[in-house]
Amino acid sequence: MSEAYERERQNNDSLNSLSAKVSALRSVTIDIYDNARDQHVIDSTSDTFSTMAGSLKGSTRRLITMAQSGNKVAVLKLAGIIIGVVVLLYCIYHLIF
Repeated sequence: MSEAYERERQNNDSLNSLSAKVSALRSVTIDIYDNARDQHVIDSTSDTFSTMAGSLKGSTRRLITMAQSGNKVAVLKLAGIIIGVVVLLYCIYHLIF
């Protein structure tokens, strides 16, 4: 009888050890998944900024071409729109904060 209890105790110890290892493995797996998901978000953000930079370069090139063409009315309208947007954003910022 004593030998059966000893084996049962050893089995319980082994089971507890195995349970701890499985929990550790699960924790590592979750950490790997979280890091992979974070890396995907970083890559997506990087792609978005790259696209935005390309669009900004194209817009800047078109603005320079328009300004060099000598169309003063269009340049003044654009300057007014830009100033209006900046003032509007400034007012909204101060209303919120």
